[in-house]
Amino acid sequence: MKKVNLKPQTMLYPVPSVMVSCNNNKGENNIITIAWVGIVSSQPPMLSIAIRPERHSFDMIKETMEFVVNLPDEKLLYENDFCGVKSGKEVNKFETLRLTAMQGEQVKSPIIQECPLNLECKVKEIVPLGSHHLFLAEIVNIQVNEEYVKEEQVDLQDCRLFTYLKGTYYGLGDVLGRAGLSVRR
Repeated sequence: MKKVNLKPQTMLYPVPSVMVSCNNNKGENNIITIAWVGIVSSQPPMLSIAIRPERHSFDMIKETMEFVVNLPDEKLLYENDFCGVKSGKEVNKFETLRLTAMQGEQVKSPIIQECPLNLECKVKEIVPLGSHHLFLAEIVNIQVNEEYVKEEQVDLQDCRLFTYLKGTYYGLGDVLGRAGLSVRR
C-alpha cells in the first residue's frame, strides 16, 4: 500500500478529554478541558498535561503546583466542551455549569463531584515545549464513585467515558480484547 507524507502535526488520536480543576492562592477555582494528557510513569504513578501559557489555568497551576484530573462521563459532555471553549477569566465555570467543587483529600484544588473519577495531582516539573508547557505531576490520590468499584478494581467501561478525535467526541465502543491476548491460548 502506497503511503503519503504529511507535514508534522499533532496526529496521535483518539485522546481522552478531561476536565482539569485548579485554584489559586486567593481561593479562586477554575476548570480547563485538556485533551493532551497521558500517563508517564507507573512508579510513582505520574501523568502529564499540556497547557498553553495564555490559558487562565496555566498561572493558577503554576502558582499552586497542583491540580485534579477529573474524568467526565457522557452526561457531562456539554460541560466538558464548555470548559474548553470559555475562559475562566470571564466566567465562573463551577457556578455557570452548576458543578460541585469539593475539597480534594491530598491537594487544595477542588475535585468535580459530578465526575466519576478524580485524580489528585502534585506538579513535579514544568517543561516549556513551544506552544504548550508540559506539567509532569504525581498522582497522589484517586477518588472514584463507589458504584464503579468492584472487587477493588475500577470498572471504567461502566463509567461511560469518552474520547476526542480532531474536533469530535466519541463514546467508547465494544471491548476488542484484553492485554496479553497475543500470548494466551
